[in-house]
Amino acid sequence: MSSGTSTFTLDDFILLIREEIGMPLEAEQVAADFDELPNWDSLYLLKLVTALEVATGHSVPVGKVLEARSLKGIYDLAVPA
Repeated sequence: MSSGTSTFTLDDFILLIREEIGMPLEAEQVAADFDELPNWDSLYLLKLVTALEVATGHSVPVGKVLEARSLKGIYDLAVPA
Protein backbone atom coordinates (compact mmCIF):
# COMPACT_ATOMS: atom_id res chain seq x y z
CA MET A 1 0.00 0.00 0.00
CA SER A 2 1.23 3.47 -0.69
CA SER A 3 1.40 6.23 1.86
CA GLY A 4 -1.87 8.04 2.40
CA THR A 5 -4.05 5.23 1.10
CA SER A 6 -7.05 4.19 3.13
CA THR A 7 -7.85 1.01 1.24
CA PHE A 8 -6.16 -1.33 3.72
CA THR A 9 -9.24 -3.19 4.90
CA LEU A 10 -9.83 -5.39 7.91
CA ASP A 11 -9.75 -8.39 5.54
CA ASP A 12 -6.33 -7.20 4.30
CA PHE A 13 -5.23 -6.97 7.93
CA ILE A 14 -6.34 -10.54 8.69
CA LEU A 15 -4.56 -11.80 5.58
CA LEU A 16 -1.41 -9.91 6.61
CA ILE A 17 -1.51 -11.60 10.03
CA ARG A 18 -1.88 -15.02 8.45
CA GLU A 19 0.73 -14.59 5.72
CA GLU A 20 3.31 -12.20 7.14
CA ILE A 21 3.48 -13.20 10.79
CA GLY A 22 2.37 -16.80 10.38
CA MET A 23 -0.44 -16.71 12.90
CA PRO A 24 -3.49 -18.80 12.05
CA LEU A 25 -6.30 -16.32 12.64
CA GLU A 26 -10.00 -16.64 11.97
CA ALA A 27 -11.98 -13.49 11.18
CA GLU A 28 -14.04 -13.82 14.35
CA GLN A 29 -10.85 -13.79 16.47
CA VAL A 30 -9.76 -10.33 15.39
CA ALA A 31 -11.75 -8.62 18.17
CA ALA A 32 -10.80 -11.17 20.85
CA ASP A 33 -8.65 -10.11 23.78
CA PHE A 34 -5.02 -11.14 23.38
CA ASP A 35 -5.42 -13.49 26.36
CA GLU A 36 -7.93 -15.46 24.28
CA LEU A 37 -5.62 -15.91 21.27
CA PRO A 38 -3.67 -19.16 21.26
CA ASN A 39 0.11 -18.67 21.24
CA TRP A 40 -0.04 -14.83 21.08
CA ASP A 41 3.29 -13.38 22.16
CA SER A 42 5.53 -10.35 21.85
CA LEU A 43 7.27 -11.78 18.77
CA TYR A 44 3.96 -11.74 16.90
CA LEU A 45 3.46 -8.14 18.01
CA LEU A 46 6.86 -7.03 16.71
CA LYS A 47 6.34 -8.81 13.39
CA LEU A 48 2.86 -7.30 13.10
CA VAL A 49 4.02 -3.72 13.69
CA THR A 50 6.75 -4.09 11.08
CA ALA A 51 4.41 -5.70 8.53
CA LEU A 52 1.76 -3.02 9.13
CA GLU A 53 4.23 -0.21 8.57
CA VAL A 54 5.29 -1.75 5.26
CA ALA A 55 1.69 -2.46 4.19
CA THR A 56 0.27 0.96 5.10
CA GLY A 57 3.31 3.07 4.26
CA HIS A 58 3.37 4.91 7.57
CA SER A 59 4.60 4.39 11.11
CA VAL A 60 2.44 2.70 13.70
CA PRO A 61 2.24 4.33 17.17
CA VAL A 62 4.00 1.58 19.14
CA GLY A 63 3.20 3.11 22.53
CA LYS A 64 -0.50 2.97 21.77
CA VAL A 65 -0.20 -0.48 20.20
CA LEU A 66 1.17 -1.75 23.52
CA GLU A 67 -2.02 -0.52 25.20
CA ALA A 68 -4.33 -2.28 22.71
CA ARG A 69 -6.20 -5.32 23.98
CA SER A 70 -7.04 -6.89 20.62
CA LEU A 71 -5.88 -7.14 17.03
CA LYS A 72 -8.87 -4.99 16.05
CA GLY A 73 -7.55 -2.33 18.41
CA ILE A 74 -4.19 -2.43 16.65
CA TYR A 75 -5.91 -2.25 13.25
CA ASP A 76 -7.86 0.82 14.37
CA LEU A 77 -4.63 2.53 15.46
CA ALA A 78 -2.73 1.63 12.29
CA VAL A 79 -5.54 2.40 9.85
CA PRO A 80 -7.53 5.37 11.14
CA ALA A 81 -11.02 5.78 9.71
